[in-house]
Amino acid sequence: MSATEPVVILLADDDPDDRLLTIRALKRSRLRNEIYTVEDGEELMDYLYRRGPYADPARSPRPGLILLDLNMPRKDGREALREIKSDPALWRIPVIVLTTSNAEADILRSYDLGVNAFITKPVTFDGLVRALQVLGDFWFEIVRLPSVD
Repeated sequence: MSATEPVVILLADDDPDDRLLTIRALKRSRLRNEIYTVEDGEELMDYLYRRGPYADPARSPRPGLILLDLNMPRKDGREALREIKSDPALWRIPVIVLTTSNAEADILRSYDLGVNAFITKPVTFDGLVRALQVLGDFWFEIVRLPSVD
C-alpha cells in the first residue's frame, strides 16, 4: 500500500455517540481516510464477507484497518476478532481494539486472539483526538500495511 494512498478504516461500535465522536476525532486529527461503520460483530462479519447490504464492493471496500469495540450485541468484538484472525482471507487486516474497558482480562484475551493493538478510549474528546492522531501517525505514516484486494 502506498504511503500516499488513504487506507479505508472500518469502525465497529454499537454506540452511535461513540461512533460519531470517533469519526469526528479522526477528522479532527486530519486523517484523510475513508471511514465506514458497522454496529455490531454480525454486521462487521457481513461487511468483511460482503454479505447482504455489503455485497457491493463499491459500497463496502475492503478495510485496511479495523477499529473494534469489544462490548457489542449479537456478536461481541471478541467473537468477531477470533473469527477475523482465524480466517486466512481476513487475518492480515490490522485490528485495533478501541474500547472503554481497561480490564487486564480483556487486554490479555484480545492479544491472545491476535489483536494488533489495544486502546482504552480516553474520557475526553481532546484525549480521543490525541490518541487517534498518534494511531494515525503510527499506522498510516510509519507502518507499511499490506495491499488490500
